[in-house]
Amino acid sequence: MATRRAFLVGAGAAAGMAGWPLRADAPDWGRVVDAARPMDQMRGLVIAHRGDVVVAEALRGPALDRAVNIKSVSKTIVGALTGAAVDRGVVPGVTASLADVAPGLIPSGADPRVGALTLEHLVTMQAGLERTSGAGYGPWIASRNWVANALTRPFVAEPGQGMLYSTGSFHVLGAVLAEVSGRSLLALARDWLGSPLGIEVPPWTRDPQGYFLGGNEMALSPMAMLRFAEMTRLGGAWNGQQVLSPEWMAAALVPRTRSQFSGLAYGYGWFLGEADGARFALARGYGGQVIAVAPERALSIVITSDPTRPARSGGYFGDLMALISDTVLPLSRAV
Repeated sequence: MATRRAFLVGAGAAAGMAGWPLRADAPDWGRVVDAARPMDQMRGLVIAHRGDVVVAEALRGPALDRAVNIKSVSKTIVGALTGAAVDRGVVPGVTASLADVAPGLIPSGADPRVGALTLEHLVTMQAGLERTSGAGYGPWIASRNWVANALTRPFVAEPGQGMLYSTGSFHVLGAVLAEVSGRSLLALARDWLGSPLGIEVPPWTRDPQGYFLGGNEMALSPMAMLRFAEMTRLGGAWNGQQVLSPEWMAAALVPRTRSQFSGLAYGYGWFLGEADGARFALARGYGGQVIAVAPERALSIVITSDPTRPARSGGYFGDLMALISDTVLPLSRAV
């Protein structure tokens, strides 16, 4: 067992493994490590199967218990915080509109349709407003008011008529949660997720008005990401505590729209797909930051990567999806 443990954990990774059992039986999870090792963008890889950690490799990056930039995986975290707000009655539900719950965020002179935007429009990125991501990201974060800038952009589609990937939608959503709760997004993340999961949530980027950036630049350790993944796999439960309600978790994993880039469906902060006969939910961040969950296979996957290099569907991200669909998922049904 000691030899196998050393192989699976890898150099510098054991510090993040406290409390997680490691299995040494078949299938041969070392095949995943062998397939991943040539991917020079990958930094960390952690896999849990049936509640046991079967792979934990710090390939090129820091130890697995050190926080790293998770980029747009942050959107999935903010989606979960939206669920926590609904569960607690902080917001009445995802059909609540900006005018209902946070009218103070609506800029003067905004299109009348802005007030009717719902939390569901934001958490599914179907607001219909011009995107702040891609080429629009730099000018957006250079603006003096990120919320107002996002909400005064022109409508390029009707709300609810299709996904327009935009960090601005999640930033507005995070600002809504801060406004209705009277607490910062950081405080909510620490209280509603960090505390029950036993994970650290360090501060991250704030906008000129002091709102923590919703949808990008959060930092979590790979082992913390794994706990979030396992909580998701278990229907919102962790260590005997219901972190998010089963009702929210079920709703979050229902396809609501579809990405024009990857072709994957999208729920409440989660990309959704199917491979090897199993459905999976995926959180994805720039550079190849990934949390993937396949409840039917009792499988959770965490991948961290160089956050400075792109990971496109036709390149490195495609390689990661192939690793999951062609190697990890088949191994998960081998027992």
